[in-house]
Amino acid sequence: QRRVHGGDPWSIVNITMLSRSTLLRHPRQLFARCFASKTAPVNDALSGEPSGPAMKTPVPGPKSKELLKRMESYNQDYRTIYFFLDLERSKGNYAVDADGNSLLDVYGQIASLPLGYNHPALLEAAKNNKFLPLLAQRPALGIMPPTDWPMNLEKSLNSIAPKGLTETFMACGCGSSANENAYKAVFMWYRQRERGGNPTQEDMESCMLNSSPGSPDLSILSFDKAFHGRLFGCLSTTRSKPIHKVDIPAFDWPMAPFPKLKYPLAEHAQENRAEEQRSLAAVEEIIDSATKKVAGLIVEPIQAEGGDNSASAWYFNELRNLCARKNVAFIVDEVQTGGGASGTFWAHEQWNLTNPPDFVTFAKKLQVAGYFAKPEFRPAHSYRIFNTWMGDPLRLLQFEVILDTIRKDNLIENTKRTGQYLTENLNSLAQRYPQHIKNVRGPGTFLGFDAPDTATRDKVIAQLRNKGINAGGCGEVTYRLRPALIFTPKHADIYLNVLEDVLKQN
Repeated sequence: QRRVHGGDPWSIVNITMLSRSTLLRHPRQLFARCFASKTAPVNDALSGEPSGPAMKTPVPGPKSKELLKRMESYNQDYRTIYFFLDLERSKGNYAVDADGNSLLDVYGQIASLPLGYNHPALLEAAKNNKFLPLLAQRPALGIMPPTDWPMNLEKSLNSIAPKGLTETFMACGCGSSANENAYKAVFMWYRQRERGGNPTQEDMESCMLNSSPGSPDLSILSFDKAFHGRLFGCLSTTRSKPIHKVDIPAFDWPMAPFPKLKYPLAEHAQENRAEEQRSLAAVEEIIDSATKKVAGLIVEPIQAEGGDNSASAWYFNELRNLCARKNVAFIVDEVQTGGGASGTFWAHEQWNLTNPPDFVTFAKKLQVAGYFAKPEFRPAHSYRIFNTWMGDPLRLLQFEVILDTIRKDNLIENTKRTGQYLTENLNSLAQRYPQHIKNVRGPGTFLGFDAPDTATRDKVIAQLRNKGINAGGCGEVTYRLRPALIFTPKHADIYLNVLEDVLKQN
């Protein structure tokens, strides 16, 4: 039996009708189509998406350059801009720039784009009258939330809270503010426990002078290559790149070595376990000997800015247990990994912890920022973790639609399948181009792989962009993949083919 429509040689019901020569010439495309048949809701949502990249100019093109020139005198730094985006024309997995170039986006607005561009569910929801009052004014949720605020929280954020974390806090919108407020909550919990009660008069008076005991010598322990944001407190735990930190005063907080695993993991199991044990021993030594008591430890499931570094589930379980023994709050930073790209909604779910984290911070794909925490971390007094907005009800409505679409279209399962397909084919490319690709790693579509050096990595990313792939890097030599949850094996094929074409040129 055979159905062919639109000239598509792959629209075949019974693959046994394909000739052996066709199977040998196009194994990747066939595998992709087999996967695609299991992701029909995703494909339905992508109607109207471009069939592939289409380039009219180099990137940035003349219109983007003209707009960049207009920004030269502004305070906002224009030097980080790749190109200007035509949001109206962008669709699905494709970003369309000011010059009409259509680029397959595997960078996903720095991992913050869950459903791609102009998803029909979000466009339809935006017509709902519930959105209009929130467009007209933004309420200060800490003092006068809308009447439907509790119900909206229950349907969205509260429904995806990690097990055991019943406290929900929302910050102003970025991951830095989520982590910064989590640190504050940790310090309040630690001092409340040390004192056995409320702040003393001496605490209240000395804190106004930035002096002890009201301003205690406590610390948050983080890891080398970590990134937790650019706000003042977060910078003291960020260790990914010097340019983020230089010239800015920092707290004298400790840093532990993060495990440096060797790949493939199966071939280096013994070495990697020893490396993880070395890291754990260092963490324990730092906690025991710290001159500024360690109140909390923060870790990313994957160091998404520092080079896509991760560790085993065994390591994270041991780390969590160590923090519990030492009475150190265990903070999991899921700002980049949260939202489904790892193949589970929260990447830390894959650790199978018996004792949940004390905090999980979030932002990016959830459209709102904040943290979940165990109940003992609720401050004893009001206004201690507070800001004007205390969240964004408009973005929360948006996330409600995103979450419903993730569930209805089974997008996390799509991400698992697509991630498996990408990983297998990237490993195949690594075998054919070992001088260009090594250390393929990551869960779901949250993938990274390494170039031989920084210059090569940056050159390849620029070449990909000019061939219609919007990609990004992290760390010193790593390529990172951060596509939307609607990214399928069909899109993976386009990326892989263009990547291979670029590698052949280098």
